[in-house]
Amino acid sequence: MNSHLEAVFGLRPQMRRAFIMVQDVVMVLVAVALSLILSRSNLSFEAFSNEGLATWAGIVVISHLLFRYSGLYTTVWRFASTPDFFNILKSCAILTFTLYMASLLLRFYRPVAGLNERQFIVFFLVSFTIISAPRLFYRFLRDGASWGILGRKSDDTEPKRALFVGRLGEADLIIRFTRTAQPADYSIAGIMATERGAPLGTRIQGVPVVATLPRLIDVMEDYATGTKSLDLLIFGSGAEHEIEDYSELVRIARHGDINVVQFSGLSELEQHGKLVLDTVEMETILRRPAVASDIQRIGAFVSGKRVLVTGGAGSIGQTLVKRSLELGAEAVLVADNSEFGIFQLSQYVDEKDHDRLKVRIVDVADRRQIMRVVTEFRPDIIFHAAALKHVPLLEENWDSAIQTNIFGTLVCAEVAAKCGVAQFVLISSDKAVDPSSVLGMTKRAAEQIISALHGETGGRDPATKFIAVRFGNVFGSNGSVATIFQAQIEAGGPVTITDRRMTRYFMTVAEAVDLVIMSAADAASRQSGDDYAVYMLDMGKPVPILEVAETMIRLSGKSPYKDIAIRFTGIRPGEKLHETLHGEDEELVELGISKVFGLSTDVVEWSDVQVALSALQQSAKNQDKAAALAALAGLDRAKKARASARQDAIPKTAGQAS
Repeated sequence: MNSHLEAVFGLRPQMRRAFIMVQDVVMVLVAVALSLILSRSNLSFEAFSNEGLATWAGIVVISHLLFRYSGLYTTVWRFASTPDFFNILKSCAILTFTLYMASLLLRFYRPVAGLNERQFIVFFLVSFTIISAPRLFYRFLRDGASWGILGRKSDDTEPKRALFVGRLGEADLIIRFTRTAQPADYSIAGIMATERGAPLGTRIQGVPVVATLPRLIDVMEDYATGTKSLDLLIFGSGAEHEIEDYSELVRIARHGDINVVQFSGLSELEQHGKLVLDTVEMETILRRPAVASDIQRIGAFVSGKRVLVTGGAGSIGQTLVKRSLELGAEAVLVADNSEFGIFQLSQYVDEKDHDRLKVRIVDVADRRQIMRVVTEFRPDIIFHAAALKHVPLLEENWDSAIQTNIFGTLVCAEVAAKCGVAQFVLISSDKAVDPSSVLGMTKRAAEQIISALHGETGGRDPATKFIAVRFGNVFGSNGSVATIFQAQIEAGGPVTITDRRMTRYFMTVAEAVDLVIMSAADAASRQSGDDYAVYMLDMGKPVPILEVAETMIRLSGKSPYKDIAIRFTGIRPGEKLHETLHGEDEELVELGISKVFGLSTDVVEWSDVQVALSALQQSAKNQDKAAALAALAGLDRAKKARASARQDAIPKTAGQAS
């Protein structure tokens, strides 16, 4: 039976539709005959007489035209649903009424014995039943487990048994698609419902609801440690926000060698739907509250613009590139010195966007190269994400940090100003606040360069608007603790932490990038005098690094300190126990944008910046680290002197004077 159906539905669409039309007409004729037989009617004329054949032909023409007009042949049987069967019911009712009225009209010209309302009632019931039956049967075979049983060969591999955790509506969708997939990759063995009051023990398309809140963990442990074989745990979309014990469910599943994925939607592959199941990542597990992006605003800001991303092959840079393309940028150019990173980026970007993506292998500190790139590409926005970021490495390679992080920023910013680029956005770091490392000092200096250029307008509207956006660590970026910990866990440990007291701010790359674009959009809409040189992202509460390590070990199915050792190595040069996002002399300003603040702070004069940069360049040339760091510290001294002078200029009140 299954091979016959496959043969029929493997025909070309036109041939398949013709086959169905003929089948429906035959079913109508069968329904007429059955209605006469079942109602024991004796017609006054022979069925195969001229009159009889003319009657059959009339019924064929009327039914075919009616069914075509009703849209019966535009429905894909595989996806036939309640509205489609109602359409068949309606069509059969209209056909019955039409034939009944035709019989009444015929009686005016010639009396016909053996016809009454009873035959037409029977005809309606029979026609609806036998026309619907093939569609219903095919839908049952395609969506039911029977299709897989009928079509499975002896050498086929068994589908993976999966447990679904989420809402019943999604469970119904996932079960249907897992059953229709060819080959069948998954078989849903049970549903753990997250809706309050979900009916335990009931079935969705034959699959039982095995657990409801709050007993999800108990049932998961039974599957993970009991005799029930399970290969996969599938979470519904948004489950990490709906289930309080989400992390514990992931841990139990992985401890029982059960893979964990999350449903994120459907994709179209040729003419077949396909489930999109994403690996559950660390940022999902920790469940940091996601920031809802103002897609309309950031889309309006980026759409139709030409965007240049320096450091575009890095973690944040890649996401900036992809997001700009998604938001409708006219073109995006990546400027990076990593050949392999650019190659990886080409794999990361959707193929449909490749025509809008340009790449250049350049050194951001090379003024000649950057000038050529900006002149040729003519960007509207530059996102300057290029930077060296590894704290201990930069303590030794301080000259490279100065060259890339400071003079690279200076070159790109000055070229942007000279070429009239509308906006320049520096990606900064929380390490720029009260810096204790070479990385922090260089990022602080980069911020001060941007702040000084931002203020160098003399009250006029600048051709280029300069801003810096400051935030902390991002999950999954190159060299982030989550990436390092994952590699150490996979290697069997130990997981190394510098100090058990250490904390850091965390945010997902996607959140950070959307908020960076939002900051740029806000800056573009502000007038001089009412704008900010530095924006800060609200990262939430700092997270203990030890907690991150312990959570990641548990979620890998192992026990911290027992299966995977944790070793404390001591704070490395330049590291802090705790980072801060703004200094004591910086005032947070509410902008009416979720998770984005402006920073009101004193700015170093551009003339002071130039003096410090000149001294810094000479120190780097002489390979004098102490002199270089002293030059960087001079920028902060100039800032504090300016703040002190401004404070002294404020008139004292009478009480203060006394």
